[in-house]
Amino acid sequence: MPESAEQEYNQQKLIEVNAALGSGMFVYVRKLLQNMPSYDLALILESSPPKSRTVLWQLIDPDNHGDVLEELNEEVRKGILKSMHPEKLAAVAEGMDVDDLAEVLRTLPDSAYQSVLNSMDSQDRSRVEQALSYEEDTAGGIMNTDTITIRPDVSVDVVLRYLRLKGKLPESTDSFYVVDRHDKFIGSVSLAAIVTAKPDVITSTLIDKDIEAISVNMPENEVAQLFERYDWFSAPVIDDNGHLLGRITIDDVIDIIREEAEHSMMSMAGLDDEADTFAPVLKSTQQRSIWLGVNLITALLAVAVTSMFEGLFEQLAILAVLNSLVPSMGGVAGNQTLTLVIRGMALGHVGESNSKTLLLKELAVGFLNGLIWALLIASVVAIWKQDFTLGAVIAFAMLMNMTAAGIAGVSVPLLLKRMNIDPALAGSVILTTVTDVVGIFAFLGTATLLLT
Repeated sequence: MPESAEQEYNQQKLIEVNAALGSGMFVYVRKLLQNMPSYDLALILESSPPKSRTVLWQLIDPDNHGDVLEELNEEVRKGILKSMHPEKLAAVAEGMDVDDLAEVLRTLPDSAYQSVLNSMDSQDRSRVEQALSYEEDTAGGIMNTDTITIRPDVSVDVVLRYLRLKGKLPESTDSFYVVDRHDKFIGSVSLAAIVTAKPDVITSTLIDKDIEAISVNMPENEVAQLFERYDWFSAPVIDDNGHLLGRITIDDVIDIIREEAEHSMMSMAGLDDEADTFAPVLKSTQQRSIWLGVNLITALLAVAVTSMFEGLFEQLAILAVLNSLVPSMGGVAGNQTLTLVIRGMALGHVGESNSKTLLLKELAVGFLNGLIWALLIASVVAIWKQDFTLGAVIAFAMLMNMTAAGIAGVSVPLLLKRMNIDPALAGSVILTTVTDVVGIFAFLGTATLLLT
């Protein structure tokens, strides 16, 4: 279904549910929700105000609660979890994957978190505690422990008999993992290889050399890059000693890619990527005020530079009209470079090994763009005001600022990354400050020298 058609369909479902809810037709709403996939249920919850969510959650089939919680963003999930008793949450947790359950538990207060763990049986509690022991944004934090292991010296016939006895495979199973008697990972054997091989073939001869194990401490964005690069459907996860711990499947990686995209987009505006669209007014105001305050400080810096040339505006009013032109063009050019570099860093294309090459390239692009637009704008201003000196002033300022924008667009995210600061969050503000200050100073400083 095309994206626009899907969005329209989702809106129609939301309108239907809200209309029935507003009319008090709770039995009808329950029936509507009963036939919806978990993703659509999560979408309706996220698209509804907090008061409606409480009612909708009670009308959703409890058997679907675990699947819906997995799909919800963190802020909405927190609000729903607050209303759930730990025993009910423990019952919901029974059907959840370990990685998804660990993610849910991380959002709970300590008291509720312990209550849920105490409500579980010892085996489930042990698996969840192990998942929670790993950092959230690492391979260990997103892996599942539902793996099927086989010994290297058994035949295909033995494996098939074992699978028939087991009766059911874990979801998204495309491979089995070969381990020794100490659970050290040896290799992967695809499901296709098992079902097509002769019964007397030994499993060690079917190991797929293209599948490599992932370290449990590998950052999740690097995991996503490996899946994208090698078109994996699943991959094993091992500890520092080579012991098999679990596996990561493509559905986990898709979630990572989606979260990275949301993070980059929301961070550009200084917002949390898990922000609730329908959060209370005071909470939304508080979240946004912090970033607006940071922007105000940087804007005041640009104002301070402008105020240094206050007397110049009194002599030449046209400078006040043209003053915003140079910083604006520099800001757009700088943000183009910044976006390109942040994307390259996220994909693993940009690092210390090639940063100098990229810097020189963007320096050249900035200079060439500056030259082109400097000549164009200078010509327009010179003809408009019949003042070739004024045209030359704005041309020089434009060339300097576009060049500075190219340099800053590369160097700012690289420096922030080295300082362990998210470039997507802080890069845009710093870049805007640089282009504003350089643009204003270059324009008004040159005007002071040549026009007074």
